[in-house]
Amino acid sequence: MTEPRAIAERELCGLVNGLAQQIAVHVRERAVTLGLTAAQAAALRELTGPMTMRELAERMSCEPSNATFVVDKLEKQGLIERRAHPTDRRARHLVLTEDGTALRERLLDLLTRDSPLAGLTPKDQRALRGLLERAIAAGAGRRG
Repeated sequence: MTEPRAIAERELCGLVNGLAQQIAVHVRERAVTLGLTAAQAAALRELTGPMTMRELAERMSCEPSNATFVVDKLEKQGLIERRAHPTDRRARHLVLTEDGTALRERLLDLLTRDSPLAGLTPKDQRALRGLLERAIAAGAGRRG
């Protein structure tokens, strides 16, 4: 890799990392206002419908054991229930309770306010999403 390309890549990685840090701080700050940890907020945000623990862990980018710890806490708070999976007797589905659904809606509303991405137009957000998806796919292709 030539020196200018290496510098450009380092700068781009720094920008992506900086944005990720801003998003993490934003999530943590919003979560605490609802009495949640950042991990609990991530679980609620990612629980878009009934899913297994493994599916939730993938969405949260963590190990299933870490997701289990978070889900246990949310279950104790009455926000998530474990239900029988409709087609797999060995698996359980995670489902939001009525309180969990209400809290998730409040969380999503808070997360969209003053988000680090709020300064981008919807078109810019779609373009950024496309570029990030391409970069992730290219990186996964080299490792897979």
